[in-house]
Amino acid sequence: MNMAFQAEQKIKADILRGLSTEQLFQLLSDSDVNVLMKTLGLLRNLLSTRPHIDQIISTHGKQIMQAVTLILEGEHNVEVKEQTLCILANIADGTTAKEFIMTNDDILQKIKYYMSHSNAKLQLAAMFCVSNLIWNEEEGSQDRQDKLRDIGVVDILHKLSQSSDPNLCEKAKTALQQYLA
Repeated sequence: MNMAFQAEQKIKADILRGLSTEQLFQLLSDSDVNVLMKTLGLLRNLLSTRPHIDQIISTHGKQIMQAVTLILEGEHNVEVKEQTLCILANIADGTTAKEFIMTNDDILQKIKYYMSHSNAKLQLAAMFCVSNLIWNEEEGSQDRQDKLRDIGVVDILHKLSQSSDPNLCEKAKTALQQYLA
């Protein structure tokens, strides 16, 4: 898992080839929480740095999004769902990869759902997704902001900006500033 973190694209491609995408996605549906967490950690590390995120999502995006959806819909613990939302946040940080999220209404609704979840860790992880999607300095940010506003994300950001949790409050305020800039 750690070998993949900030590794060169060639090493990441070698990991994916050696493991095979079939094996990777089998591991993502493993019933052993430890196996699932290690696999999610590996995937999260593979999806670091924009060029790598875009490359991996361009070739495996459909399968990754299916796996993410199944995990977020499944009966998994908070840590598994948090790690999965962090994978989405990494995808949202890609240049072209973020379109895999923006064109998937089911995923957008899940992000919105987890922004309002009772668990602050899940809320925060969902907020990272939103922040990466709406960042002003990136091409297409206005369209993404508009779409997220249309589905009610800004209303949730306003509520979270009043949160008693300082991390949630700060992250929500930062995200709202992107709408004002």
